[in-house]
Amino acid sequence: MAVEKKNAYEAKNAYEAVLVFSMNLGEDGISEIRDKFKALIEQNAENLEVDEWGKRRLAYPINFQNEGYYVLYKFVCAPDFPAELDRVCNITEGVLRSLIVRIDD
Repeated sequence: MAVEKKNAYEAKNAYEAVLVFSMNLGEDGISEIRDKFKALIEQNAENLEVDEWGKRRLAYPINFQNEGYYVLYKFVCAPDFPAELDRVCNITEGVLRSLIVRIDD
């Protein structure tokens, strides 16, 4: 009996991404950037959940800012997408920090 090998792109994993947005963007800018990342994740993943933590004080100043707007995204996707999401986070103006982790069952 032959065992089929699964393609790496067929296997999907659960991930969490926490993004911290700059408060200098203002309410409109924060909602725009939050929706931009939501749309990007929806295009490349499934089972998206968005949990807005809101404005929080940072543990240490980042770019001379003491507060940030936190958003948690939970999703299921192929293993190659988190690297692309991280790349987009790093080049997007207004993202202070991002952390993307795979969730083990």
